Amino acid sequence: MNDPIGDMLTRIRNSSLRGKSTVSTPASKLRAWVLDVLADEGYIRGYEQGTDAHGHPTLEIGLKYYEGAPVIRELKRVSTPGRRVYMGVKDIPQVRQGLGVSIVSTPKGVMSDAAARSNNVGGEVLCTVF
Repeated sequence: MNDPIGDMLTRIRNSSLRGKSTVSTPASKLRAWVLDVLADEGYIRGYEQGTDAHGHPTLEIGLKYYEGAPVIRELKRVSTPGRRVYMGVKDIPQVRQGLGVSIVSTPKGVMSDAAARSNNVGGEVLCTVF
């Protein structure tokens, strides 16, 4: 797998459109950090660590719905392994005039765009969520 974050985002997007309550993805620290930001911003219920049938570590993600519709309306990958997108603190985009969230990997950790602005750090823009 060349793009583990893109794979996780695609699994979340597909499962939420199908109305699933949970989705499973292989575990990694970066995926867990991205899921921490999604949980803090209220886009998912949370996640738990587990193992699959072969004993590999997985993350079980609890998806969130509001009145039958998925809370995550749009989930886009910005920086890919073939085209990294780095931005300074002043250049980090606001998603839908601040209604959405950009997830940024900074030297101080993975955080939302608002947290990156308040900590005055830039970094790699991983994805945007609305």
